[in-house]
Formats: sequence, C-alpha cells, structure tokens
Amino acid sequence: MKTKFLLFVTMLSVAVFIGCNSNESVDGTTTSAAITADETVINAEIDATVDDVSIIAEDQFDMQKSSGAKTSAGMKSMLPLCATITSVLANDTWTRTVDFGTQGCALPNGNSVKGKIIISFSKNFATPIRTISYKLEGFYHNDKLIEGSKTITHELKTSDLLSDIHPVTTHSIDVKVTFPDGKIYSRIGTRVREMVEGFATMTNWEDYVFKVWGYHITAFPNGSKYTCTTQKTTPLLIKMSCKMPYPVSGVVEIVKNDATATLDFGNGDCDKLATITAQGVSKEIVLRK
Repeated sequence: MKTKFLLFVTMLSVAVFIGCNSNESVDGTTTSAAITADETVINAEIDATVDDVSIIAEDQFDMQKSSGAKTSAGMKSMLPLCATITSVLANDTWTRTVDFGTQGCALPNGNSVKGKIIISFSKNFATPIRTISYKLEGFYHNDKLIEGSKTITHELKTSDLLSDIHPVTTHSIDVKVTFPDGKIYSRIGTRVREMVEGFATMTNWEDYVFKVWGYHITAFPNGSKYTCTTQKTTPLLIKMSCKMPYPVSGVVEIVKNDATATLDFGNGDCDKLATITAQGVSKEIVLRK
C-alpha cells in the first residue's frame, strides 16, 4: 500500500505532496465540497507537527523523572545537541525550557524547529496519573508558526492495545498553525498515544514504538473543516527507528461536509506514502513535512 522510506509521520509529515489542484477531489471532480488529496496532505502535515511537539514534551518529562532515579544512567534524550535545556524547580513544579534557537535545529526525524517549548509538571513522579503542560514561544516547525498550548495526561496502565503495564498519554489539542504563505489553520481534538515497545528499558528512544488513536477537527482558511477519527482498532503505528515523521500503518477516517474518505498509511514499511480512498477511488499520495 506504500512503498518505501522516511521518518516520524513527517511529523506526521503527512503533508504528503503531490502535484494536485487543491480543488481536485480524489476521483478527479472539481468541487469545494469534496475531500481533496491536497487538503488531506496538509491535514497530515499538521498531524506531524502536533506529534513532534508532544514527543518533545514527553521526552523532557522522562528525562527529568530519570535524573533522580537510580536507573537514570544511560537514559538518552531524543533531542539534538543544538537544543539548549534549562531545568528549574519552584513550588514543587519542574519547568524545563527547551530552546531550539533562531536558526533552525534538526530533530532526528529530519524536521526543523526553532523557538522555545516550556514544559511544566509536578515533581511528584510517584502519583499514578501525572499532568504535563507546555506552552510555545516563537516556535516554528518546518517554517510553520505554531501557537497554542497542550495538556498531556500521563499514566502507566494496561489497555485494549496491550495487556502489559505501559505508558499511555492523552493529549488535549488546541493550536493554530500559520504556514509560510500566511494561511492559518486551527486544530482542536484529543489524541491518545500508547508506547507499546521500548518502555521496558527506556534507555534508547530509537526502540520506541507508539500506537496512536483519537480524533481532531481542523479548520482550513477556505472555511472547510476536516473531522478525522482514528479508531483504536486501526491505530496509527509510529516507529521511532524509522527516523521519519510519518506513521507506518493505520487508518484515518475523514469527514468533510457530507463527503467521507479514508487515509491508509500502509503495512508497516518505513516510507512516506499513504493511500487515500474516496467514493471507491483510491490514490497514492506522498507525505511531506
């Protein structure tokens, strides 16, 4: 369903590119009410952006938690050396500021970021449910300005996806994304990310495998709205070892007005391809970051 190569959802880079007209639907018709391949790629690109920010916040939570643990030796952050990290404890709350500078700092999946992410959470890591919050300051992801905030609920538990106790994070999303051309997109929703591999050691982020499900609504500059749902039965699969910003499998259900479509990320190969199907017609698209 896909062929081969590239990183974490290009961040969820899913902004897949394809030289199609933004008003051209998957089946070739030209109606603004239809679900287009171009809009689907942009929607996926925003997915990748949101996921990258989430992963950075979770990474810093894990690093702070491990710094006081006896098993902290060997804990490896996924952040590049170009990121400057400042950690401050005040009023029983840890605040970690990640500064990626102003020139552009490349993440392991190839996405470029600038600006700051400020992450806060309680110093009490013994509680079964923890809340991680963050805010963005002058933050750019692949030259897109990202504004807003997010709350992440972190738990260790079993689930329908995995009977072993594993990290499960629930993300509350409310962001605005301004593209380099000045077009503004907004996104609200809830996303659940379960670490299904790599949690036993937590020493090498390249071993991490996530399954992601949930829903979101994205408002486009032209007034159209995409409602996207990923069922727990067909979750997005993200392999950090791919070092790409795209999921390697999973299905997203898309609704726009009365039109519906599905976006299938394939069979697990590390590539930047996905297949969109609408009205019985399928088209392979290339995800972009």
